[in-house]
Amino acid sequence: MTLTQPDLSVFTTLESEVRSYCRGWPTVFDRAQGSRIYDEDGHEYLDFFAGAGSLNYGHNNPVLKRALLDYLERDGVTHGLDMSTTAKRAFLESFQNMILRPRDLPYKVMFPGPTGTNAVEAALKLARKVKGRETVVSFTNAFHGMSLGSLAVTGNAFKRAGAGVPLVHTTPMPFDHYMDGKTPDFLWFQRLLGDHGSGLDRPAAVIVETVQGEGGINVARPQWLRTLAQLCQEHDMLLIVDDIQMGCGRTGAFFSFEEAGITPDIVTVSKSISGYGLPMALCLFRPELDVWEPGEHNGTFRGNNPAFVTAAAALHSYWADDKLEQQTLAHAQTIEAALRDTAAQHSGSAYRGRGMAWGLELSDPQHAGRAARRAFELGLLIETSGAYGQVVKLLPPLTITPDALDQGLRLAQRAVYETA
Repeated sequence: MTLTQPDLSVFTTLESEVRSYCRGWPTVFDRAQGSRIYDEDGHEYLDFFAGAGSLNYGHNNPVLKRALLDYLERDGVTHGLDMSTTAKRAFLESFQNMILRPRDLPYKVMFPGPTGTNAVEAALKLARKVKGRETVVSFTNAFHGMSLGSLAVTGNAFKRAGAGVPLVHTTPMPFDHYMDGKTPDFLWFQRLLGDHGSGLDRPAAVIVETVQGEGGINVARPQWLRTLAQLCQEHDMLLIVDDIQMGCGRTGAFFSFEEAGITPDIVTVSKSISGYGLPMALCLFRPELDVWEPGEHNGTFRGNNPAFVTAAAALHSYWADDKLEQQTLAHAQTIEAALRDTAAQHSGSAYRGRGMAWGLELSDPQHAGRAARRAFELGLLIETSGAYGQVVKLLPPLTITPDALDQGLRLAQRAVYETA
């Protein structure tokens, strides 16, 4: 691909230095459809980033776009705070009938604000309110958001340092495989919980990702998750599953915890819940935990009605049957085979993932960054993850065609080979 030098002057002079993704993809994007995005000069890129997991159904999905346009053209309510609207009712009824009831999940639905970190903040706040205790246990390499409460349960040192204040009332524990199998699961955690001299304040809750996306595509085994759920029950701790990036079908089933057969007390959902990249988040919890006073937790933009419209359309289009789930699992086999071949050619590398969230960890921590930059030159958007950015991370849209998936995987393999 021959790239012309785009005019980035307004971004580099006016926009804050905090910008990040645009540095790795130095072009000006203009339009997108499905699994492809185009810059203003017409160059085409395959998108294996999918809005960091916010575009599971692809860019400008035509079914969702039609529902959104129809709603806007009839002057449907756009901003609704927490008022009752026809769009919210349609979403809630669809979510109950198509997601919660078929899975026998008893959850109440809270709209905490439009982003994932809003949902996490609400979950932490609710858990502490219910239990009357402050401490929350999180896990190594976790990522839960960039506001202060979410940062406190995030593991990455670079992101934590940006807080500027002490991040307190949390305790980290080893995630699955963190000790390389050298110690039994939860040995340290159980010892601290059972020892009155351990210094661990009795936790209100434990928060966990079933697959750590930003942490490096670290996959928790179903048995590990089941043991964690049992540990929470035995010690009167609420179990919070952060399903913000791995929910909405990313791992196959709608919720990533379904494979483990557990029912968390609280679940946070965002990113692809709107289906269209519109800001929307949910905090789900057991009915007996609904101890909020009216207005005790609110937010101006928690009633994004256009997002309710596209969310309901996504549920009806993709979750009325198991076709998308089966397609995701089939795509997973294709991705795994490609990464297996790639890892075999690079000593010290490893691959891991579930559904359509996969990572290739490279022995040279700088290699993944070089590969991502080369992929961009070849017309593929991928990002890196892990504590040192050592993992090439693949998050294609769930709706990608087999041909586009194969094309993107070939480009990713080429980028890794050419930058070794």
